Amino acid sequence: MALELTSTAFHDAQAIPKKYTRDGQDVSPDLAWSGAPEETKSLALIVDDPDAPAGVWVHWVIYDLPADARGLPEGVPQDRELRDGAR
Repeated sequence: MALELTSTAFHDAQAIPKKYTRDGQDVSPDLAWSGAPEETKSLALIVDDPDAPAGVWVHWVIYDLPADARGLPEGVPQDRELRDGAR
C-alpha cells in the first residue's frame, strides 16, 4: 500500500499558492493522508523544495504525529509542541 498525501489548497505538480508562502500569509496548507502501514508508531512530514535556487530548501518539519492522524488543518500553529504531542 502506498502512502498518499493530498490537499485542497493545491493539486499535484502545481505551484503552491502565494497564501502558503512567505510572500503571502505564510500559513501551512491543509493536508490529508492515507495508506500508513498498520504498524506505524508515529508520523513525520518534511516539506522541502528541491528546485530552490540555492539547492534543496527545507520549509518545515513536523514529527511525532500520532499514528492514527489522517491530516493537518490549514494554519498549524508554529508552537514547539502541539496539543497532540507533535513537534
